[in-house]
Amino acid sequence: MLKKDSFRKKYFLKRKKNYFQINDKFFLPLIKLIKKNTNLKIVNISIYYPSLYEVNILKIFEIEYFGRFSFFLPIVEKNDMSFHKWDKNDVLFVNKYGIPEPKKSVNVIPSLILVPLLAFDEDKNRLGYGKGFYDRYLTKLIKRYKKILTVGVAFSFQRYHKLPVSKNDVRLDFILTDKGLIE
Repeated sequence: MLKKDSFRKKYFLKRKKNYFQINDKFFLPLIKLIKKNTNLKIVNISIYYPSLYEVNILKIFEIEYFGRFSFFLPIVEKNDMSFHKWDKNDVLFVNKYGIPEPKKSVNVIPSLILVPLLAFDEDKNRLGYGKGFYDRYLTKLIKRYKKILTVGVAFSFQRYHKLPVSKNDVRLDFILTDKGLIE
């Protein structure tokens, strides 16, 4: 895993150095994806609270189209993660990793999961922060529910041609970047 650790450091610094604010157009490919997948009942969208120079996914609240959806943020407990309802103005609590979390409520299975990442490759593999929360959650979820979309969210400069992958890593369905959607 040493190779992954060096990739993590490299891509965190790259993201910090090249970070920029996104605009509404960033989400247009996501809107098209949702409209195209009418066979999926997308009503619950999990997002993340951006930190450490991640794409500011909270801009999604400024787009009228997304007003019809319910949003959820992850809560991390021990080695597990679950998603709980969150509205833009709800109070958040900081977890042991320094990440804001919503008040614990009914655990919901999202129909669309927007996943943060440090790097991604052409096969839609993602490099996360190394704790495995999303990989464990997605592995468990995808076994039980086949009709869930997973979309990594990144800047286009976070792309790497071939990331090191382990057996526990979960490949995403799509990657959304400032250059569009990678299918």
